[in-house]
Order: sequence, then structure tokens, then C-alpha cells
Amino acid sequence: MDFEASATAKDITGDLKNPDNFQYGDETMAAWQEGRLTKEITEEQRKVEEAELIIFQFPLYWFSVPAIMKGWIDRVLSQGFAFSLQNMYDNGIFKDKKAVLSFTTGAMESMFMSDGINGDINVILWPLQNGVLHFCGFQVLEPQIFWSIAHTPPAVRTALLDAWRARLKGIWAEKPLSFASSALFDLSFQGGFRLTPEVKEKLSTAPYGITTGHHMGKPLPPHNQTKAENETAKTVSDVQTS
Repeated sequence: MDFEASATAKDITGDLKNPDNFQYGDETMAAWQEGRLTKEITEEQRKVEEAELIIFQFPLYWFSVPAIMKGWIDRVLSQGFAFSLQNMYDNGIFKDKKAVLSFTTGAMESMFMSDGINGDINVILWPLQNGVLHFCGFQVLEPQIFWSIAHTPPAVRTALLDAWRARLKGIWAEKPLSFASSALFDLSFQGGFRLTPEVKEKLSTAPYGITTGHHMGKPLPPHNQTKAENETAKTVSDVQTS
């Protein structure tokens, strides 16, 4: 598609609201509201609106997505269209949609373990799965990871693709990853958008933090960003429903 990676003022047609102090988020939100985003962006936004499931397929570059996909995230998931301060996380605009990361790595799986040289893959996935997808409301499914694919024999690659194909046939029934509900936080500037004292008290005896991001001085919860069923999912559920 030759999708442009850079988010610039060229994404907006017509006059800017504040040309002397260009702020991309504010300007693109106004342009989205007024139908002044470029066709390249609006075409992608139309696809997002129509989709029930979005699969992000990519090779892991520098612990993240490649430049064009990052540019797609920056430009297409614009403020107003994909999120607002009133509509984020479990109250997000895309809460009725599902998303999944499917990616290949250069390194083998052991290098992305908690004692591996690259560090815990759950930590690496947190910015993408929580900070982008869950932030916009998506139900985030377990990532599909193809480890060290360049060094994988052809027969094993075929088996991996067969397993991915089989998973896709039943993906609609999958349980999404567990994230901390917005209801657990004081969603005010006075409260700093932090966990409430009551929730902190309930979690004080838990062996792990409730998510990879909300570790609260505790050990990171194992498999928090890779498995829907993990040691902390029930703890999060209990706190959210109590």
C-alpha cells in the first residue's frame, strides 16, 4: 500500500485550527469531526469501523512494530475516532471489536523469558496490547507468536501455520486477556487516575501485581500479556466484582 508512516500536518485538508502552535492530536480530532482527514486515513478508518476482528501481522522490530505499522497506529487511531478521555480502556470506543497481535521474532523463545537476555515478552507486549489496543477498547486476544522463524525448518513452519489456521477457525469463542477495569481507579484529576485506596487494600495480600503495568511493587504476574487464563486473572476478576 505504500502507507505513509509519518504523522504530519499533511494528514489534514483545509486550514489548521492553530497554525502557530500545531498539535497533531487536537488538529486531527477537529479534522475527523469535520471530515477533513486525508483519504488515505479515512479509508483505513472505514475498514476499522467495519471490522469485527483486526489481526496485526508483523515482524517484531526493536521490541515493537515496524515503522509503517506504527505510523498506521499513529495516524488511523486518531483522537475522537478511536479514543477520548471519556471513552478509553474498558469504556473504549472499540469495546465490541476484537484484536490480536500475530508476529514473528528473530530470537528464540527462551531469550524472551523473565530470565532471558531480552527480558519478559509480557513486558514488551504491554505498551501495544494495553497502551494501544485495550486503550481503544479492543478485546485483546492472546498473541500468536512465531519464535525465531528465520531459523525454523520448513516442516515446522508448515505445522505452525496449520496450528494458526486451526486457531482462527475457533477464534470467536476465545476469552480475551484480562486487564484492570477502569472502575478500580479514581478517574479524576484530583485523584490522579490511580487505583482507589479500597482496591489497594484488597490487593495488598495478593502474591503478584494485578497486571504487567500495575505491579504495585510486587512480582510481575506471570503470562499476564500472553495467556487469558493466568495466575492473576481470577484476582482481577474478584476485585472487579467485589
